[in-house]
Amino acid sequence: MEKKMINEPTLESIEDYNNNESQDKRKTVRLIVLGLIILGVIYTAIRFEFNDVSDYIGTSKYPGINTTKCGS
Repeated sequence: MEKKMINEPTLESIEDYNNNESQDKRKTVRLIVLGLIILGVIYTAIRFEFNDVSDYIGTSKYPGINTTKCGS
């Protein structure tokens, strides 16, 4: 019971199929991809630059690990 939909386009009827897209569409897609890559690089650089993790564990009340007694 296979019915073909009347209004459904075939691949051959789509104007962008089989390498027939316009130069403007190619340029737009390339600019979007390039923009997203640049945005990702900027985001990664910012995350890397401002990812300061403090190695100090403790507070003034509970100073944490006493490193002067280690290794003896």
